[in-house]
Amino acid sequence: MTLHPIELIRKKRNGGKLTRDEMESLIRGYLHGEMTDYQMSAFLMAVYFQKMDFEEITALTDVMLRSGEIVDLSSIPGVKVDKHSTGGVGDKVSLILAPMVAACGVPVPMISGRSLGHTGGTLDKLESIPGFRTNLSLNEYKAAIEEVGVVMIGQTAEIAPADKKLYALRDVTGTVESIPLIAGSIMSKKLAEGIDALVLDVKTGHGAFMQSEEKAIELAQTLIAVGRQFGKRTIGFLTDMNQPLGCAVGNWLEVVECIHCLHGEDVPDLMEVTYALGGAMVMLGGKARTIEEGITLCRRAVHTGQAWEKFIQLVERQGGDTSFLETSGKYPRNKFIIEVKSSSVGDIDNIDALEVGYISLMLGAGRTKVDDVIDPKAGIVFSKKVGDSVNVGDTIATLHTDRTDMLEPATHRLQRAISIATEPSVLPPLIHAVVDEEGIHPWHQ
Repeated sequence: MTLHPIELIRKKRNGGKLTRDEMESLIRGYLHGEMTDYQMSAFLMAVYFQKMDFEEITALTDVMLRSGEIVDLSSIPGVKVDKHSTGGVGDKVSLILAPMVAACGVPVPMISGRSLGHTGGTLDKLESIPGFRTNLSLNEYKAAIEEVGVVMIGQTAEIAPADKKLYALRDVTGTVESIPLIAGSIMSKKLAEGIDALVLDVKTGHGAFMQSEEKAIELAQTLIAVGRQFGKRTIGFLTDMNQPLGCAVGNWLEVVECIHCLHGEDVPDLMEVTYALGGAMVMLGGKARTIEEGITLCRRAVHTGQAWEKFIQLVERQGGDTSFLETSGKYPRNKFIIEVKSSSVGDIDNIDALEVGYISLMLGAGRTKVDDVIDPKAGIVFSKKVGDSVNVGDTIATLHTDRTDMLEPATHRLQRAISIATEPSVLPPLIHAVVDEEGIHPWHQ
């Protein structure tokens, strides 16, 4: 007997456990218009407060996975490995990571997302490259991974369409941070894209969705357990998101930073995370025996120029104009480029990543509504990071925007988001731990 949506909402609201059939009835009903947005919103909020057990999470993942097509990449040689980040400020890792790992011989099929709340989106960064297409068909997706060894696209209409619809609703109903809903969303997309293994970058800290380390560990363990349930080897890294990652925040500005890194420039925090994730992907892809050996291969791919060559191939294959990558100075500039200077002497003690994310939205670098148009040029570039010493008048960051009305409030907010201490600052570890099927392990590199 199929229960009415209202009965299922009440059941979950009251702490009941849904069967797989009940989950399927809800999700498919919503997908086919038999359940309204406000009813699904009520269900999402019930899940947010009452949670789901592991059986329910795997059922939700499976139902969303099977709501669309499951891509078969078995005809393509090699172990296909992807990476997923739970979202951060200045997190442009994928743009360096995907071509770097592909240059090591591991096929990387990557389906990414757009900005969500205060965090940036890989698709928005890629689309800041003139001509770059993220809306490939599944046939184009398969052809690109076969020809280039790496592809980076958005979620298609065929892949986990139930998740696509729920994802948008979660963003406007305050239910983004629910671990069961995050797990179902991430894993349904990743399982549908044809991967054999997955590496997770689970952010923790003030700029992350999972701000507490305890919650971040719970999410990582849940995702790994779901991966194991579906026969996909999964490894997670807990990484710090208390300050922005790297120096640039904003779509084209982050692409430029990635260009520099792919040419061998060392942005220490950004590349530490990128190499750790890359080493794990190369190991899971069978090209290295250990993560450390994988990191060595990734470093070699960058320093020999192979990772950069692979990035150029990727951009060309997906319609991007590589002349902007070769000569980034030809890209249009914002009307206003304003320096934010230090008013005191000391060491930078904190840069509030969450606040920086919101300031970048003010400047035009992200969305506050689904239909907002992003200014790909807008954002913030930091000259100093946590632990750096500053004197009065030193430039800490530069704001890029076309919005005259936002210059003064954005400057004031950014000044308040940066704290300077008279005592030397102690940097927290960037990678807190590694999580796999056997448990939580300290990271030593």
